[in-house]
Amino acid sequence: MIRVLVVDDSAIVRKIFTEQLSQAKDIEVVATAPDPFVARDKINELNPDVVTLDIEMPRMDGITFLKKIMANRPMPVIIVSSLTPKGSAMALEAMDCGAVEVLAKPGGSFSVGEMGAQLAEKIRAASRIKVLKRMPNRESGAMASIKGAITQTTNKVIAIGSSTGGTEALRDILTRMPPDSPGIVVAQHMPANFTKAFADRLNGLCRIQIKEGAANDSVLPGTCLIAPGNFHMLLKRSGARYFVEVRSGPMVHHQRPAVDVLFKSVAKYAGANAVGVILTGMGSDGAEGIKVMKQAGAKTLAQDEASCIVFGMPKEAIKTGCVDKVVSLRNMPQSILDMV
Repeated sequence: MIRVLVVDDSAIVRKIFTEQLSQAKDIEVVATAPDPFVARDKINELNPDVVTLDIEMPRMDGITFLKKIMANRPMPVIIVSSLTPKGSAMALEAMDCGAVEVLAKPGGSFSVGEMGAQLAEKIRAASRIKVLKRMPNRESGAMASIKGAITQTTNKVIAIGSSTGGTEALRDILTRMPPDSPGIVVAQHMPANFTKAFADRLNGLCRIQIKEGAANDSVLPGTCLIAPGNFHMLLKRSGARYFVEVRSGPMVHHQRPAVDVLFKSVAKYAGANAVGVILTGMGSDGAEGIKVMKQAGAKTLAQDEASCIVFGMPKEAIKTGCVDKVVSLRNMPQSILDMV
């Protein structure tokens, strides 16, 4: 059983999370806590495998508590918050401080049932992660040069799919892409609002332009569009112009955005002009899409097990026999450009 501690100042939220997670046969909520001080005692007493943590709480905010956890007793922490724009920025800070995932609380079009399924899946992935101390100055080598800057990119598209651990992996890759790299489209499993804050932060670190994708945005050299949380993003083409369509629709593999939805559209409209990349993540989202891309003539890559936080998505893609090359995260940017 995966033993979980739920930390949230709302009694209703604690009750909902406990009820939802109790439906999973492999997950047990061993305790709940209304604030970090109670949570600290529960962690010392019960030694849970995973902690779910709200950000805005009384007596001590979630970010401060998270830093204390990572300094004194590192363990997998999933941020579950009401992701307003302010909350999204705080959630990004939490990821920088060591949180392994972020998830939105139910609300709007995001139902309790959908949240429960996603939370259970993220807890399973988090329980397999060995949390280490954060390495300082992660961005120090971010602008390292890559050989083979691209000069002819008009008809090329790079499609990337990722989930658990993907925010760090994407940062490692995108900060190393040259200004003239082909247009990039990304499906990262993220809740609404969080994707814009994530894109804005990456945009300040990268030599290419990063933004949250919006309807009819062109996919141009030197740009990267990240699928907005709670929406699917698809590639389209009109003549020589690639652009994206953003729409709702059923979840695929409990996800919206889904990698399969993006990859299948890339296969249809870019075909052999595309490179598909599967990064770290739990589950099988992207495996069918990578197969369809390969059948359409695209080149395909998957992240290796040693550099993955969770090897689920790359493993399932590799099992299809449609991955051309398995490479480490360190070598992924150069491998992408070599294939282009």
